[in-house]
Amino acid sequence: MADFRILLTDWTHEQARLSHVRRAVFIDEQGVPEALEWDVDDAGAVQLLAVDDQGEAIGCARLLPDGHIGRMAVVPAWRGRGVGRALLAAALDAAQARGHALAQISAQTHAADFYVRAGFVAVGDEYEEAGIPHVTMQKRLT
Repeated sequence: MADFRILLTDWTHEQARLSHVRRAVFIDEQGVPEALEWDVDDAGAVQLLAVDDQGEAIGCARLLPDGHIGRMAVVPAWRGRGVGRALLAAALDAAQARGHALAQISAQTHAADFYVRAGFVAVGDEYEEAGIPHVTMQKRLT
């Protein structure tokens, strides 16, 4: 039995726990400037929150209205335990449920293999975002 669960929620209800994960991973660990981490897209996105059995936030992702999955993060202590796979699967399910035929992600290049294993393919050239190399990846949902 999993010792975590994935919640589909929104920014209004879970901003504190979502922000906790994103701050720990993107700002503190990866050095993303705080001004780049927070944007207006959070309010309109489906937010996915991974929590442990005690309700502590351990991972997150968001699904934008156009089918773009982003802000995928898992805190270091929970990496390699299936949290990222569960978040991605839930995001893909949510995208399909909303009628999207294609999911897209801006993947950090070091994580590209993770998305390839989930059926994503790279499209276009590598680019830099927030000082980190990225590649656009897509997966057909239908």
